[in-house]
Amino acid sequence: MLAEEVERLRRRARSFLEAAEERLRAGSYDISCFLAEQAVQLYLKSVILEFSGEVPRTHSIRKLLSIMSNLLNVEFDFDRKELVFLEDAYIKARYLSSEYSEEDAKNAIATARRLMSVVDRARKEKS
Repeated sequence: MLAEEVERLRRRARSFLEAAEERLRAGSYDISCFLAEQAVQLYLKSVILEFSGEVPRTHSIRKLLSIMSNLLNVEFDFDRKELVFLEDAYIKARYLSSEYSEEDAKNAIATARRLMSVVDRARKEKS
């Protein structure tokens, strides 16, 4: 049951990332940024679930990384500005009048890919 839920979250995270790329190509940069954030959030939650058996009730990528660092006993070194940008996209892309550029969307997707890749390597080392 737990393994199925972990895989479901990972599959959903990958789908969000693919959707972010589709929205980028379609010119929906705000939605692309939001979807990139969702991909990261779900992926981090899948790893936390795998190692703790629980899904934390937070949307903060920085908080999720902190929880994961403690679980895996690994230090993650990500650019704080990139993490804050993704976290802001979670709200601003949906509810505020902020606009995101093509460059913003490309950066959000690149950050999401990099984050998910680094976390995946750390996860595999601890498995």
